[in-house]
Amino acid sequence: MSDDSLSEAKTPILHARHVSQRVRSGERVLTILDDLALDVHGGESVAILGSSGSGKSTLLGLLAGLDTPSEGDIRLFGESLTALDEDGRARLRAGRVGFVFQNFQLLPTLTALENVLLPQELSPGPDDEQRARTWLSRVGLGERLSHLPKQLSGGEQQRVAVARAFVSHPELVFADEPTGNLDRETGAHIIELLFELNREMGTTLVLVTHDHALARRCRHCLRLVEGRLHAMHPDEVAS
Repeated sequence: MSDDSLSEAKTPILHARHVSQRVRSGERVLTILDDLALDVHGGESVAILGSSGSGKSTLLGLLAGLDTPSEGDIRLFGESLTALDEDGRARLRAGRVGFVFQNFQLLPTLTALENVLLPQELSPGPDDEQRARTWLSRVGLGERLSHLPKQLSGGEQQRVAVARAFVSHPELVFADEPTGNLDRETGAHIIELLFELNREMGTTLVLVTHDHALARRCRHCLRLVEGRLHAMHPDEVAS
């Protein structure tokens, strides 16, 4: 392998430096994130632990380019998100980034199949529907394609969300408290599914969670405290 190839292989697919996020509340300016840094390489799994209100979801939104930071630079696949407008960030994510949210984010008037097909609207292909059907089967919902979200349990809705996240074979999946609204058994099944897909497809996972069982499955664990990220020792994660 050439030096250039080695350099490319070591380049993180997600790179953040000096990232801060501040919001005004009346006369005060609140610092949510403070000069933090993060590198994530392809195929890795990274958990960001933190208490409620610590800024985990804010950080995930910035890393995914759903919002822009007050300061600092975030690079996704080598491109600076802060240099792109909203449409440019959407184009960069299309087909390469998937999302799994705590509250599922399914459209209530669409069937399970139609919800999974949504990400394909930005880059449609001839086999989109078959691919969506295949992914719903993979998550155990092959017989529930025409069901609306209200006809599915919480665990089933999250399975739809997982299928939607992976249907485009993304390089990177962001998950925001993916087990937060699920009972322990269903949450364990969702965790197993996420890491099975991570292993099979080499998809990079970035998870924010308060669930130590989920964090222990990740290669790297970080804790978000007072707006900054701190590496965690495995014994801390186990506690």
